[in-house]
Amino acid sequence: MDTIPAPALDAPVAGTLSADERAAILDAVRDFAATEFAPHALEWDAEKHFPRDVLRRAGALGLGGVCVNDDVGGAGLTRADAVAIFEELAYGDPTVTAYITIHNMVAWMIDTYGTAAQRERWLPSLVAMDDLGAYCLTEPGAGSDAAAITTSAIRHGDTYVLTGVKQFISGAGAASVYVVMARTGEPGARGISAFLVPADAEGLSFGPSEKKMGWNAQPTRAVVLDEVRVPAENLLGGEGRGFSIAMTGLNGGRLNIATCSIGGARWALDRAIAHVHERFTFGEALAEKQAVVFAVADMATELEAARLLVRDAATALDAGAPDAATRCAMAKRFATDVGFRVADEALQLLGGYGYLQDYGIEKVVRDLRVHRILEGTNEIMRLIVGRSVLAA
Repeated sequence: MDTIPAPALDAPVAGTLSADERAAILDAVRDFAATEFAPHALEWDAEKHFPRDVLRRAGALGLGGVCVNDDVGGAGLTRADAVAIFEELAYGDPTVTAYITIHNMVAWMIDTYGTAAQRERWLPSLVAMDDLGAYCLTEPGAGSDAAAITTSAIRHGDTYVLTGVKQFISGAGAASVYVVMARTGEPGARGISAFLVPADAEGLSFGPSEKKMGWNAQPTRAVVLDEVRVPAENLLGGEGRGFSIAMTGLNGGRLNIATCSIGGARWALDRAIAHVHERFTFGEALAEKQAVVFAVADMATELEAARLLVRDAATALDAGAPDAATRCAMAKRFATDVGFRVADEALQLLGGYGYLQDYGIEKVVRDLRVHRILEGTNEIMRLIVGRSVLAA
């Protein structure tokens, strides 16, 4: 049983789910994470194993298209529903959950901006996680400055020819479809378009698997486009809309990765709480030491604050609030910083045991560290928030 109570999905949200339905969904997700993720997380990390079979079972549970419309098999849930679901999954394993959230972002982009033919072609199999998706924005020379991408897409009749390299792509080599941002026009954001590139496209290849600090249970590789030809019908959302599509998708992506940090950190805190009750020094349990009591109080308080900030941003995104992007940036920055800090403090509370692989906390620390970098670095989140506040 969790030492820290798991969150209820009881925040006011748009949608038609009853409280009982929400509770039932969360119970099912908790059970799935406890049986399918948690027992294998350390092994997957050590062996760098990407669990495709488990992902298909996640798809069967409805986790491949949480916010995708139900006409193509999606669950049709809100962002507020999604963040609670992904927190429970991340409690079992933040690494595999993080990939599932990226896959969900790709599915949401196709659902939201795709034509009827694109939605029918890709979404049923993506929702079932028979096919996997990958998101290709970052390049070797364009990370935080996403509008500076140089991958080109040149139109020749009824086809586009894509040339360039995408870097740090989760799921690369395993995905069936890649949402690729490429330049079709002028320099800057307005010259970028989005394309659906199937895995079997001629000229598409991948770099070697990256050797990483964490996130070992999902593949990260470069995506190389060497004059890849795709039909014009694979353009997503129209020419010049790619940057807007990318940034809109990242609003949800930032909430997803924030809630993965909360779920992983909550697991680490629960392990630390169990340890300080069981460990005795100088004649009393560590849980009786005031310094430990204060540390646990701060960790639990900050995690709850992060959860509430994420829920607030999710509700704003569901409502189409004008400041939703700013709230998502706030939530991402705060929750990923807090998540890493709580996991690191949990490791400290276990002392030498926390540093051992068998206890699992060092894995969570490694996994959560990258959350402060991806989906927009936390420095970029500060720029977004600060500029919004100063412009008010």
